[in-house]
Amino acid sequence: MSSQKRVRVRFAPSPTGGLHLGGVRTALFNYLFARQHQGEFILRIEDTDQTRFVPGAEEYINECLAWCGIVPDESPSKEGAYGPYRQSERKPSYRQYAEQLVEKGFAYYAFDTAEELDEQRKIQPNFRYSHENRMNLRNSLSLPAEVTQQLLAEGHSHTIRIKMPQDETVSFEDMIRGRVSFETGLVDDKVLLKADGMPTYHLAVVVDDKAMEISHIFRGEEWLPSAPVHILLWEYLGWADEMPQWAHLPLILKPDGNGKLSKRDGDRLGFPVYAMNWTDPKTGDLTKGFRELGFLPEAFVNMLGVLGWNDGTEQELFSLAELIEKFSVSRVSKAGAKFDFEKAKWFNHEWIKRTDDVTLLPKIKENIEQHGVDTSTQSETYMLNVLGAVKERLTYVEDFWTQASFFFVTPEQYDVEAVKPKWNEQKTAFFQEIINDFELQSDWTAAVLEPLFKEKITSSGLKMGELMMPYRIMLVGGKFGPDVFQITELLGKEEVIRRIGKALPLFS
Repeated sequence: MSSQKRVRVRFAPSPTGGLHLGGVRTALFNYLFARQHQGEFILRIEDTDQTRFVPGAEEYINECLAWCGIVPDESPSKEGAYGPYRQSERKPSYRQYAEQLVEKGFAYYAFDTAEELDEQRKIQPNFRYSHENRMNLRNSLSLPAEVTQQLLAEGHSHTIRIKMPQDETVSFEDMIRGRVSFETGLVDDKVLLKADGMPTYHLAVVVDDKAMEISHIFRGEEWLPSAPVHILLWEYLGWADEMPQWAHLPLILKPDGNGKLSKRDGDRLGFPVYAMNWTDPKTGDLTKGFRELGFLPEAFVNMLGVLGWNDGTEQELFSLAELIEKFSVSRVSKAGAKFDFEKAKWFNHEWIKRTDDVTLLPKIKENIEQHGVDTSTQSETYMLNVLGAVKERLTYVEDFWTQASFFFVTPEQYDVEAVKPKWNEQKTAFFQEIINDFELQSDWTAAVLEPLFKEKITSSGLKMGELMMPYRIMLVGGKFGPDVFQITELLGKEEVIRRIGKALPLFS
């Protein structure tokens, strides 16, 4: 392939369900490479297998990419000069190439029925259609030419299969793995064109990549065994000089490193593996996604970007712009990358801290309203100040209510059991006096209130530890929350005095 070729890459998912985080990472790496080289990033929908097509899946893919900020330059909804961008709409173009391969002797017609092939599998559990047995099966290599022509003329159902060489070595230079070689005799004769006239992935991907002038292919390691078939198709169709460069990305592994991460693993271990919620239209089953769990798109993209790649430094937090600037194929790992959900949560926590409060506010309002509080009765300044007080404690935006509910509603329950045994009249008197002191206070700031409160403790002869925790419980209901004087300032004088008065009798 010419090194001067314009960079054009594609993400080509099948619309069969939710988008696994491995798929999103493939899209991301394609996107980073394209942007870095001022190239084009194409979304192509590979819907050749109509039996697995799921309504709504294509729209879901579009929404996932949009949420992540991975914007295609060309797609079914953003047509360019190389459309159509759904394989099902390109159906007429595939047969001519399959027939061309038959004419050249690189492929053949196979007339075996599904029942006949099932019978072969019963006889040979490891059955594969290949050079070892193709002459014993019903195809245009084993049948006389006139029989083949008659079967075709009569419209008999058939597929077209590639004729894999018996003893050749197919080698190519992988951008991640270096030199990779395959013995063709170990690869079966893949179906290229199905009986319904639709191409399989193997034929369609090569024809479409050629038609769309794709220059580089980033795809998962699971496609590596298919590489010899695809490389031979590029050669057999006479396009060897235009063959893209290949990069097979490392698998995303289970947390223990034993095998590829699957949806089942996520269900079992209690974390999502899809970018967004996916509801199966047939069963109605909901599979939760990172977005709905409370991940920021910046955190999700950052987490995926460093899953199997690093820039050679200690840096872990990258914006999308930084990933575009620093991404390099040479730093992509050959080995699989273990998925660590605790680390994923850490990324989200860090990105919440990094994100401007005003940007987070719409999500915060949504979270508050989910708990029955009308945010139109709250000032934006107040909500932003509360967010500033609890932000460091949030793993997800949805944690806001857990950390900050007491800023919006008065506690209904108070954790007084640990405090009551040591309670006495002197402590009750202290808080009654504090109410009086607070009522006289005009400067309602933590900087003024904290020394006032602590000086009062000292002059009363009581200890700090005896009163600070009860005071916190009076305000928030329990032993949690940010700095108690920050809480005091934000709640305001009237509310603090009211809460002390309400809770104080419960301690006696």
